[in-house]
Amino acid sequence: MPRIAYVNGVYERASEAAVSIEDRGYQFADAVYEVWSVFDGRLADLDGHMNRLERSLRELQITMPMPSRSLLVVLNEVVRRNRIREGMIYLQISRGVAPRDHVFPANARASVVITAKPVDRDAAEKKAAVGIKAISAPDIRWGRCDIKTVGLLPNVLAKQKAKEQGAGEVIFVDQDGCVTEGGSTNVYIVSAEGVIRTRSLSANILAGVTRLNVLPLIRESGLELREESFTLEEAKASAEVFITAATSLVMPIVAIDDHVIGDGKPGPIACALREAYIDHARRTAGV
Repeated sequence: MPRIAYVNGVYERASEAAVSIEDRGYQFADAVYEVWSVFDGRLADLDGHMNRLERSLRELQITMPMPSRSLLVVLNEVVRRNRIREGMIYLQISRGVAPRDHVFPANARASVVITAKPVDRDAAEKKAAVGIKAISAPDIRWGRCDIKTVGLLPNVLAKQKAKEQGAGEVIFVDQDGCVTEGGSTNVYIVSAEGVIRTRSLSANILAGVTRLNVLPLIRESGLELREESFTLEEAKASAEVFITAATSLVMPIVAIDDHVIGDGKPGPIACALREAYIDHARRTAGV
């Protein structure tokens, strides 16, 4: 079955879908995006992603192209037309099409692109059961990482380097030696005493929607949670490291820069949180 995309009001084969060569998302990365997990044919963490989308658009002064309720109808229709039960849906909104000029065009209409794809949950669980490796890299991204823009070239270069070194993620480190976040994830460490630490959003990191839903699960479990800075060396010396994102859910990190974390196996806290988050996401998907 061919994949179906939605582009500016039209559902068509993904292989034939296109936007203008003067779309500002293509020319300036003047666009934002969101990614939802799909469980049982329903969008997970629905409100969190929609709220973050609207905030990103406001920060870039891009007008929401349609009411959020109408957008939700389109998102669900793309899921339906692609017959996705377990998968991902990608939404991108750019400022629109206009002759190339750095300043905002006066009358451009936002461009909307939506695609979807299935995810092999069994394969993902097998990966989580053994954990993944990560490398560290200097954080050279722009200062507004709190906005979910498509301008991801530093992330692309770092994640390509990670792949070349047999790793599944990159952990960005700022000038003070502190971990900011992953190439497409939020990062957490766990002390030997079971204290979980993750970077505060005040550092202009992306407010991960999976993070938003995992933090209450941590608190409900009775574990201590601290939203504060930690160094790369503290991460390497911790009992557990894990990451969260819509794409990876909760994923254990078992090595950083060839330094083994703990005993080199996924830790019990990360594994328990993954199970708890997936259960939460399935129960609340579509709500």
